[in-house]
Amino acid sequence: MAIHRINARLSGPLAEHLSHVVGENGLYETPSEYIRALIRQDMARDTAQIYSKIREGFEDIAHGRILQSSGSWAEDKKAFHRL
Repeated sequence: MAIHRINARLSGPLAEHLSHVVGENGLYETPSEYIRALIRQDMARDTAQIYSKIREGFEDIAHGRILQSSGSWAEDKKAFHRL
């Protein structure tokens, strides 16, 4: 498993926000814990968007909104926009 080290310098509103969410009165004990949580949220959002697009595709198929591919992405894109 790859391990990466990240160093970031924060100032102004970013540093202030970090001081509110990390530490004794914050939701996270360390900045690293907060960054890991943000990355996990980002990953979950990406996954949710992918599943949403897949569901949209299945709904299109179920409602007969399909396009027979010509084998050319450019031509298929033009045909799709004409629909």
